[in-house]
Amino acid sequence: MFLEDCKVLENHKVGEDYYLMKIESVKASQHSKAGQFFMLKLNNEIRILRRPISLHYADKDRNILEFYYEVKGGGTKEFATLKAGDSLNIQGPLGTGFTTSTKGKKCVVVGGGMGIAPTKLLIDELKKENEVIFIAGGRSKEALNILGNLNLDKVKTYITTDDGSLGEKGNVISVLSKVLADEKIDMVQTCGPHKMMEAVAETSQNAEVFCEVSLEERMACGVKACVGCSIKTLDGMKKVCHDGPVFDSKIIVDVNPKENTGCSCGK
Repeated sequence: MFLEDCKVLENHKVGEDYYLMKIESVKASQHSKAGQFFMLKLNNEIRILRRPISLHYADKDRNILEFYYEVKGGGTKEFATLKAGDSLNIQGPLGTGFTTSTKGKKCVVVGGGMGIAPTKLLIDELKKENEVIFIAGGRSKEALNILGNLNLDKVKTYITTDDGSLGEKGNVISVLSKVLADEKIDMVQTCGPHKMMEAVAETSQNAEVFCEVSLEERMACGVKACVGCSIKTLDGMKKVCHDGPVFDSKIIVDVNPKENTGCSCGK
């Protein structure tokens, strides 16, 4: 984990309330994994707590970290005001990431809404040695504008939207069910709304396919100092910020945190 003062390279809208921010990071960028997250410091002294944002991408060759976030509160509203050249203090990378060390496997990545954020780095790491199928879902076409920032070459991609404005009208579960029925899948990895991930986990387990879920939505301290992100597992209570955010779906008993802190990843 690093504490690093970084320079903002760009920070622009990719939708009505969605932003993509790129920062220069000499240290943290070299040690970041898909599925991990960072705690970003606000300049407003009234807001003491850092804000947790999942890692969108790490370019180790150019020392760049990317964050995709939605403006939904005072913290992310402040981030949206940052301009190229501004300074941003980051803490991370934090938590455990997705499994990406596999070779010769057929993997399915399922991203829903803001949960698409960590899939850019995940897909890039997986497709070096594996075949990757990507299933993305969102409310509408605008909610999926971030797909234009993903590297989906050589990736079989399915897109669904609630209103049918992009891709197939429907949800990711129907597509996942068909993929699991038609193809020999070795691993499913997912990030998105809790209800979606519960359904992805259940569908994968019914097909006897290993599944990882990322629960980085809910954080408070980010460093195991509170109980705000505690969840119930078969191995006892676990803290998402330290023991996760990525878990084997089979050990999860209840994805809802012990306490609702009001802090959410990307918000």
